[in-house]
Amino acid sequence: MRWPTGCRTPRSPRPGPAASTSSCRCSRRARRSTGELTGQNGPVTDPTRTDVRDQPEAALVPWTCSARSAVDEPLPGTAAQVTGWLCLEHPGAWGRDVFSGEAFGPEVSTALERRMDEAGLRLLLIRRPGRAVEAPRRRTVLLARSDPSGTWCEQLEVSEPGDLLDLDLALPAAPSGIGRRVTDPVVLVCAHGKRDQCCAVLGRPVAADLSARFGDAVWECSHTGGHRFAPSMIVLPTGYTYGRLTAGQSVEAVLAAGRGEVYPQGLRGRSCWTPAGQVAEVAVRQRVPAGADDLTVDESGAVPVVRHRDGRSWTVDVSSIGLEPRPASCGAVSKPVAALVAGAVTAL
Repeated sequence: MRWPTGCRTPRSPRPGPAASTSSCRCSRRARRSTGELTGQNGPVTDPTRTDVRDQPEAALVPWTCSARSAVDEPLPGTAAQVTGWLCLEHPGAWGRDVFSGEAFGPEVSTALERRMDEAGLRLLLIRRPGRAVEAPRRRTVLLARSDPSGTWCEQLEVSEPGDLLDLDLALPAAPSGIGRRVTDPVVLVCAHGKRDQCCAVLGRPVAADLSARFGDAVWECSHTGGHRFAPSMIVLPTGYTYGRLTAGQSVEAVLAAGRGEVYPQGLRGRSCWTPAGQVAEVAVRQRVPAGADDLTVDESGAVPVVRHRDGRSWTVDVSSIGLEPRPASCGAVSKPVAALVAGAVTAL
């Protein structure tokens, strides 16, 4: 697979979520100031008040939800549970909730929320990494199905958000033909700073770095679920979701997706499975080489069964453990957390 470079100046990102980009014109254009950022209970003021790309990771450690989560909270089983995705290009304000009315107005927002519920889709707003720009005359729309029985993504354009209400949003196993087939992976990095500051401070630098490497395959996106795992990244059409990736790891994850593989580091799970199913599948992937669509999860019994398309299968014991209270979002009240973990993996 050939990826667009997006930038003529070669550079090697340093480890850490806030990689330096001083040598790259594309990435310099991608910088933006966050100003006042928002947690679950209102604004959370960043004491450094600096560009998010220049902010040291150490400044985040004492007071962010992502720093607290990284201490002991496992990633598997934390991906949003959804099979279908609808992504709409919207460079303007997203609001704290994409259906709050700030992005599209109350009437269209209410109708879209109802339409998404009926179709079983997750709506994400997307924009190109970099400084805010005016909305294009035609907006990109991505429709994706993440179930391994039929994984696909199509791209089309609309003039305004309300046009989504007229689309046939069914998700058959074969591509619906509603738009142009997308054959390369699409990368979504959560940068929803108004929802939680960690998504902006940690997500935007990763999105900018990936955009410089992979070009138009990369988008910033609205809330994906789990800001405490920032930077959070989703690969479409498979729905594999990642958290806490460094700049270098995020590149490896995208390259693996282009080969039809699944990068193991930072893997939160595949969105089409339940949390327990995600944990079970990740546990098998840690032991058995498998392509992106090689594994399915059967949860009809007491224990999840992970099946490989070559006929092999495994049971995976999944249990819940209690963790110390921590905030789910910056500024939120700390609450106890229950995490799912894999136990014995037994070949059948």
